[in-house]
Amino acid sequence: MDPVTFTTGRLLLRTVGPQDTDTVYAACQDPDIQRWTTVPSPYLPEHARGFVEQMIPDGWASGSMFAFGAFLPSGELTGMFGMTMRSPGVGEIGYWGVREHRGNGYITEAVVAVSRWAFTELSVDRVEWRAEVGNRASRAVAERAGFVFEGTLRAGVNNKGVLRDSWIGSLLPSDLGLASTAPYLPAEE
Repeated sequence: MDPVTFTTGRLLLRTVGPQDTDTVYAACQDPDIQRWTTVPSPYLPEHARGFVEQMIPDGWASGSMFAFGAFLPSGELTGMFGMTMRSPGVGEIGYWGVREHRGNGYITEAVVAVSRWAFTELSVDRVEWRAEVGNRASRAVAERAGFVFEGTLRAGVNNKGVLRDSWIGSLLPSDLGLASTAPYLPAEE
């Protein structure tokens, strides 16, 4: 699939490329991004180059991961978002926010937009969110975006060679007023 670009009320969502290497590198110097995500630590210039020049184009080409940067009209990066295909009809969203732009709702806005795109353009019927237990900022974004918290996965994430417990939540098309590709019959309690 070729990369796509779309807008929200305040953001331009597009793939990042070589022109964004320095911006991605600078953002990933944030200790919180290095602590709570699986980006390498320390984060070196070659990591940013590999991300924008190889990992992102390869993900789009194979249909395995669709990455977007969320940019303000001024061109400033507010965050990165990836939709990784986990199985047919299931994507997992991952994201990080640029420190200077946190607290403005940009990350939540982009999470909803990327999820809506996955539902409508990729025929995804479930978007999963996972975060290491304790990453309260990520959980707050997921909950504001409408994700339903489903529990804790033991050893659910491998972060820099250490298995850690992770939270998991999901968003369904119906949560955004969209139709699913198949009927959904929730379990009776």
